[in-house]
Amino acid sequence: MNERNDATHEVTNQAPPFAGRNIYESDSLLIGVLESVIDPPIEAELVKLGAFYGSREANEFARLANTQGPKLRTHDAWGNRLDTVEFHPSYHAFMRRAFEAGLAASLWQEGGAETGRRYQLRAARMFLAAQAESGHLAPIVTTSAAIGAVGRAAELGHWREKLVSRRYDHRFLTVDKKLGASIGMGVAEKQGGTDLTATATRAVRADGGSYRLTGHKWFVAGPMSDGFVVLAQAEGGLSAFLVPRILADGSVNAIRFQRLKDKLGNRSNATGEAEFAHATAHLLGAPGNGFETIAEMADHIRLDCCVGSAALMRSAAAQAVHNARHRFVFGSELIEQPLMARSLADMTLDVAAATALAFRLARAYDNRDSDPAEAAYARIMTPAAKYWITKAAPPLITEALECFGGNGYVEDFDLARIYREAPFNALWEGGGNVMCLEVLRVLEADGEALDAVLSDIKAALGDTSLVSIDVLRAAARACINDVGSARILTEQLALTAAAAAARRYAPRLIADAFLHSRLGSQWRATYGMLDARFDAQAIVDYAFPDV
Repeated sequence: MNERNDATHEVTNQAPPFAGRNIYESDSLLIGVLESVIDPPIEAELVKLGAFYGSREANEFARLANTQGPKLRTHDAWGNRLDTVEFHPSYHAFMRRAFEAGLAASLWQEGGAETGRRYQLRAARMFLAAQAESGHLAPIVTTSAAIGAVGRAAELGHWREKLVSRRYDHRFLTVDKKLGASIGMGVAEKQGGTDLTATATRAVRADGGSYRLTGHKWFVAGPMSDGFVVLAQAEGGLSAFLVPRILADGSVNAIRFQRLKDKLGNRSNATGEAEFAHATAHLLGAPGNGFETIAEMADHIRLDCCVGSAALMRSAAAQAVHNARHRFVFGSELIEQPLMARSLADMTLDVAAATALAFRLARAYDNRDSDPAEAAYARIMTPAAKYWITKAAPPLITEALECFGGNGYVEDFDLARIYREAPFNALWEGGGNVMCLEVLRVLEADGEALDAVLSDIKAALGDTSLVSIDVLRAAARACINDVGSARILTEQLALTAAAAAARRYAPRLIADAFLHSRLGSQWRATYGMLDARFDAQAIVDYAFPDV
């Protein structure tokens, strides 16, 4: 009698796990953009971070943080209000690493060796962290963005001391007892959304110079944070306030969380909806300066959105290339198939240009206090870069998912999580139309801002630019009278600036291919449209070395 052979489940023609590599050392593009600001100590730190964020351990943390997401506890067993958020330990592991790396505090730590390059170095750390898991970075971003406003309030000096600490402390304590602190935001309301003039939350002055806030916030970012920057109507107009979670006497402030939002993506990160029921608050800045305070924070957040989306693009494309190198189709590696090679190369161009533009913008932030042209670049290119980079991420990640075939659509692989994460940065602190309106606002307020960007583009591209500087100027003038055309200007400005940044930071092989395919060819709606004059294999091999 013959024995049955049930061993039919032999696994073949599957790519090995992508995790388990140093994502700094294998990133020629990132190393290129950092060339002018890197030194041996910083490089050693980035190598260490690249090893962790690319490790299988970090990949498992990311899986757990997203599948075992945050949970709201409104009350304890005896019916007392808690309003706390519980997280899986993997989330705390990411937060601890991010705080230690200075992602929350490094921009605001005075003096030291990073002076003059803080934004670029922090962007590098953020770029690596976001490739591993993006959700946990949202409260890091809001904390960093808020430190400037909180630090200028003399009576909140003890808060600044905790916010610039590199110690992560998630304990539910008064801020003076903590090793470090974090800040969330409560700005949007259900009736207003982007229209902050519709804010209905009210603030009334109380004894001792503090205020009492009453209102409902539709989105509260970082509900587990130690305090929140909140907008409210006060005497003098719309104003910004710091609302502590726990008051100095140890009592819980009157912030009543109604629920956590059930979001499409960004699932490791909590976003709440809350009632402020006569909550104690401290004024940030002068009464009526709420717009200015939020605008300052928004600029920092938008820069981080650019870096974060570029990182998601990098991670998705790298995994698509890895898969194509290890899957065989019709007798050869998938990456050797001409259509796949050109699709991957085409995606690589957007990864390179988005990375270059994000770091060019970070450089402008580093130099804006000493160089008016760099300040002007930062003002107009922050919304323009956010518009293009955050919009470029979702279709690229969709294409990367398609490169995987069915595996890309399965939750066991990383791309499903990255895909859900992709729209978040485009929505955060203003969607595409808001960014276009912001570009127009800068143009109307500062006639020289566009000249600064165009001069930078001309210096990088010279006569090779396929978009006339005069054409961009004419498009800007047209937008003043036709607001509906602002997307045309914003996208064209961002693409041209991205080409200039790629020329500065990337090899000509990549920069020229981006320039000619994005600015010098017919309109294109999908990837894989590169023609034969570009060396698709060389483009991919440079950006994604086979390690």
